[in-house]
This record gives sequence, C-alpha cells and structure tokens, in this order.
Amino acid sequence: MSATRLLVLGMVRGYGRAHGYLIGNDLMSWGAGEWANVKWGSIYHALKQLTRDGCLVDEVVPPARTDYALTAKGEREFQRLLRDALRRPETRPDALAAGLAMLPSLARADAVALLRERLAALEGRREAARKQAAEWDDPSHVRELFGLWEHSADSGVAWTRGLLDRLEAGAYAMAGEPGSPGDPGSWVILKLE
Repeated sequence: MSATRLLVLGMVRGYGRAHGYLIGNDLMSWGAGEWANVKWGSIYHALKQLTRDGCLVDEVVPPARTDYALTAKGEREFQRLLRDALRRPETRPDALAAGLAMLPSLARADAVALLRERLAALEGRREAARKQAAEWDDPSHVRELFGLWEHSADSGVAWTRGLLDRLEAGAYAMAGEPGSPGDPGSWVILKLE
C-alpha cells in the first residue's frame, strides 16, 4: 500500500481540484516526510501515475500549472486505500499514518467498523506471538522476537481501543457531519494561490 498514493488522492479529493505545489506544500507542512516517507518527487510521480491509471484527470491552467481532479475511479481507489490502511495492521506505520490523516473522509460508523477489524487482527497477532513464545525451544533467545511482536501488538490494541472510545464519544467531525473536512471539495485553499 502506498501512503503517498493515498495522501495525494485524499488531498485532491479534499480540495476538489489541486496542483502539485499545493499538495506538496500541505503534506510537507503536516510533516508527512517523516511519518509517511513522502518526498516532493514521489508526489509528482504519484500525480502522473494516478492520471495514467485514470484516478485523476489533469488540466493545464495558464500560464504553466497543472490542476488535478478526482475521477469516479479515483474515489473508489481512495476509499479502498483508506479502508485498508485503517483495517489492516501493517509492519510499516506509514499506511496507518496516511489513513489517520484522511480519517474524517469516512462516516463515523464506517471508521469504527474498520478500526474494530484492526483491533481483532491485533488481538490475534498478540495471541499468536504469545503462543509462539511459549512453544519456542531452541535457540532460546529467539523468544525475544516473539516477545517484541506481542508487546507491539499489545500497544496497538491499547491505542486502537482508545481511538475507538474517542470516536464513539463523538470526537472529530467525520464525513457527513457538520464541520467535517472529510467531504469532497470541502477544503479551503489558504494563501497558496
């Protein structure tokens, strides 16, 4: 799963139309270079690839800027990537980070359901690691690896439960709710034009 692909689709979706500099400037100001390994070059590569894939359409705006808009295929791809990022615990944290950045694009009930899937997967991983550690024999130091996996899964379980509690208590304006930044075209361009 490409965190950059998800974020670029989400940015274009949020603005309704956006150009590469706007997308890059926003992502860099969010610190996405650190938490999602987004680079300026990867943003422009994603824009070109998503256009070739039919997820975006481009339009040259004089004098020399290219604006992008989401297609119906792009909306489906965005939703698929976003849902996978939230439901599937991955080893690399960039997918989850990108999913969290776009979390308000989902209805509250959808986000809760996806995070419950994540919680169940993490609980399963924790139990599997616990079992592997208990059954492991030789070399004994390898049990530390299973202990690390158990600890990581346990931490993920605690964090996911906390997010679920916050969402169920009404935290964050989600798609379809007043003030949500998750509806297509709802973002306002601030001082970047």
